[in-house]
Amino acid sequence: MKSSKKTNRLARVKRHLRIRKKLIGTDQRPRVSVFKSNKNIYLQLIIDGEGKTLASESTFQMTEKSININKSKEIGIKFGEKISKLGFKQVIFDRGGYLYHGNVAAIADGIRESGIEV
Repeated sequence: MKSSKKTNRLARVKRHLRIRKKLIGTDQRPRVSVFKSNKNIYLQLIIDGEGKTLASESTFQMTEKSININKSKEIGIKFGEKISKLGFKQVIFDRGGYLYHGNVAAIADGIRESGIEV
């Protein structure tokens, strides 16, 4: 059986909404949101009560085209350093409906390595 891209995307969006009902970024513990496209990975630090994005990071400006686990970990470390400069020690990790595996897990590990509790 072949599944279409539309149903795969719809299933991810449904998972994401189901997860988002439970995760809320606060002033003390903002939410780290992950989005993956075919070519890039995007991260945002969000306070949901105010609707503000405090920091963001992406692989968009990277010179290399392929995104692997090592690159994901690097971007997680870089983003974790941005978070710590803003003065946060704890964040809520929103995996965006993706499986906590591969690149998404590497991003979370990179954030943890930079001293942020996820």
